[in-house]
Amino acid sequence: MGAWGVGNFDNDDAADWVSELCESTGLASLTAALQAVIPQKYIEAPECSTALAAAEVIAALSGRPLASLPEGIVAWVRANSVVVDKDLVSMALKAIHRIETESELKELWEESDELTSWMATLENLRERLGAA
Repeated sequence: MGAWGVGNFDNDDAADWVSELCESTGLASLTAALQAVIPQKYIEAPECSTALAAAEVIAALSGRPLASLPEGIVAWVRANSVVVDKDLVSMALKAIHRIETESELKELWEESDELTSWMATLENLRERLGAA
């Protein structure tokens, strides 16, 4: 896993996805990242990382951004003042639940000493989305 921290943007897969997102407009990239994890029985780590990054962007669009949001995302959110509806927030929350229960990413964090910190990161995101 190319990760340097427990944050949802602290990995290679999320960084790559952010680069792609910054070249797009609208909600299609966010929706696609979330839809890639929800129907799967077992979710691979790269898809988990991009879905969590997408959920962070949804929280930011809802007015509850991560304090250390990457500059590219800050600029993208400013340029794409789209309305986030309850269905999209619900999809993000469902993706988080799936990732924290049945995913390769969860297994990788279980093998590290940082599982508790990673779970706290997910809980923080869930709280920011739940308040949306």
